[in-house]
Amino acid sequence: MIFDYSDYRYFIRPGKTDLRKGVNGLSLQIQNVMRNDPFSKSLFLFCNGQRKLMKIVYWDRNGFCLWQKRLEKNKFPWPETEEEAREIRLEELKMLLDGIDFFKAHKELQYSRV
Repeated sequence: MIFDYSDYRYFIRPGKTDLRKGVNGLSLQIQNVMRNDPFSKSLFLFCNGQRKLMKIVYWDRNGFCLWQKRLEKNKFPWPETEEEAREIRLEELKMLLDGIDFFKAHKELQYSRV
């Protein structure tokens, strides 16, 4: 299967997740904790407490897919404090997989008056 990343939305689950869970347990977390639809056209990202293991869950037409990436050295940049799912952009997903900490990047400011 050729995966078209541009068709999907990306949600990150801040904090640590027990990644002993498989696709069933993570799908329940998407639905009950993140308050999202696991069958939507979205990828859901989870990370363990040591930030060396990431799992991605998504629904693909007729079944769930589960990706896993384990780092042998270094750690994933990962937000700790937000309780809800946070949507990220495709560019941020690519940075996350490359180890770039976009969470600490300068945020866009918007003003209405000088």
